[in-house]
Amino acid sequence: MIDLPCRKADYIFLKEYFMNTEKIKLSFPIIVEGKYDKAALSAVADTSIITTDGFGIFKSAEKKALLRRLSERGIIVLCDSDGAGHVIRSHIKGIVPKDKLYQLYVPRIHGKEKRKSAPSKEGVLGVEGMPPSVLREIIEKFVSQHPEASCGDGDYVHEEITKLDFYECGLSGGDGASLRRDAAADFFGLPCGMSANSLISALNMISSREEFISFCNERFNIK
Repeated sequence: MIDLPCRKADYIFLKEYFMNTEKIKLSFPIIVEGKYDKAALSAVADTSIITTDGFGIFKSAEKKALLRRLSERGIIVLCDSDGAGHVIRSHIKGIVPKDKLYQLYVPRIHGKEKRKSAPSKEGVLGVEGMPPSVLREIIEKFVSQHPEASCGDGDYVHEEITKLDFYECGLSGGDGASLRRDAAADFFGLPCGMSANSLISALNMISSREEFISFCNERFNIK
């Protein structure tokens, strides 16, 4: 047997990778700040993960409307533990009912994410810089305190709305498609003017394919 040299960093990475690789299934969506936070959290949590695009949520009617709809079940917020994260959390508090909002926090660990050339303004790691084991521990503790947020293997079987569904129902690729999208958005409590891709993504978080097809059949007389 040949012993291969292994740096400590490599060992830690391999340990993190092989430990607890099964994702935690949740029935509540999670709100994070950016795409790198989403990628990191996706490694440990199986649920809808929505980004605020930093402070972009302040001006996004689509995101605000989506959060209001999703809050009917419950929403988890996991922003960075810095000043910017605090501002975003405070803004979300004004959108989502207090009893439907669950705030989770990552520890303040000083350091720098690998992809960045310099540390953040406060010099602490964000969600994207957290080891998978830390994110898993945060989610597991939350689920233990709120079992209603857990999603078993047989729960919430969800057949997604597809681009083909949109095309066949006249919500894309034809005359009047934008008007039909606006009608669907209004019915499901979303803002008008959404693109086909944005509306599909939003509907898949708040509705089922069966509900969507039923709406189209009744409203547009789809045969």
